[in-house]
Amino acid sequence: MEAQKEIREEIEEESLKGKYLTFIVCEETYGIQIRYVTEIVGIQTITEMPEMPEYIKGVINLRGKIIPVMDVRLRFGMQEHVYDDRTCIVVIDYNEITYGLIVDSVSEVIAIGEDSITETPNLYAESSGFVKNIGKIDAVVILLLDCERLLMERTASILR
Repeated sequence: MEAQKEIREEIEEESLKGKYLTFIVCEETYGIQIRYVTEIVGIQTITEMPEMPEYIKGVINLRGKIIPVMDVRLRFGMQEHVYDDRTCIVVIDYNEITYGLIVDSVSEVIAIGEDSITETPNLYAESSGFVKNIGKIDAVVILLLDCERLLMERTASILR
């Protein structure tokens, strides 16, 4: 029974490999591994929490589950944006914790082959950058996020 479960999990992991949910933040296309994404919801009422970093907008109640939400624009140090009907919350599970990422809009799920992914330039990699790799599909560049850096230890401990 346990062996069957492990085989199912391996098959599922293999089917998700190389697939990314792409979304727009400040007119740039970003991607996050689909294996972390649980759902996408429209913007909704956010309850502000005191003494949080500016990029932590607060929490939402999603079908009875309280989920902290982060504005990705603010996390990247970009200018705040008025939420509109295209603004979405990408709900992700990372290290058994659920988070919401507020993005300008969601694009699509795409497969990016390993041969179409390159590492970030050395100068960027040495900073605390949130981009792990760069994907290329035809002439489109997709900045692939590093969940660990995006959520960082400090942020994760705040949101627990």
